[in-house]
Amino acid sequence: MQHDASVIKSAPARLIYLIGPSGSGKDSLINASRMQLSDAGIKVARRVITRSAEASGEAAQSVSEEQFGQLRNEGAFAMHWRANGLSYGIPNEVGQWLAQGCSVLVNGSRAYLPSARQRYPNLLAVCIDVQPSVLRERLLSRGRETLEQVDQRLARSVELQLEAGQGVHHIDNSGQLSTAVVALLELLRREHLIPEGPGKNLQSDERLQHDRS
Repeated sequence: MQHDASVIKSAPARLIYLIGPSGSGKDSLINASRMQLSDAGIKVARRVITRSAEASGEAAQSVSEEQFGQLRNEGAFAMHWRANGLSYGIPNEVGQWLAQGCSVLVNGSRAYLPSARQRYPNLLAVCIDVQPSVLRERLLSRGRETLEQVDQRLARSVELQLEAGQGVHHIDNSGQLSTAVVALLELLRREHLIPEGPGKNLQSDERLQHDRS
């Protein structure tokens, strides 16, 4: 156990860059893993988004386009991008956390991944995959888009998946959320970002209970 702790202590802080198509369950995965991430000293960045509906789904900060532009011009963002007609920003506190030795998880954009890698060369890219039929059903059940728009989004998702390139770790979230949670935590253990511990099986049980609620 002392050996594991020393590995974690000496491991450099990294940006954990979570990507995946809309409907893949990134927000759900982050929320279900939040306690374990916090216990391991990993920070979760709060995004700034120009849509309140999106903010309510992930506890993000909702702002108007005008406010977002002002924040961007003031240099408030470590990263920012446009996707699906919305503006997304990651606050500068990410850099402060990394400098303090804390790894940070961010809900990112697949299209922005090359730029993020340039700024954070040692980032850990994690893509949440979902079977196309499952993803299509999830998108349709939200009722935000027409059938044609959903199919266009799915086609774009395939393109972005191919553009992600090498060096991306994949986690399947087509089934139970608890399975994806366990996979994420196992990946972070392999990367020495969280320690091994006796609560490993307990965490899985807690996620199963979370799925049922």
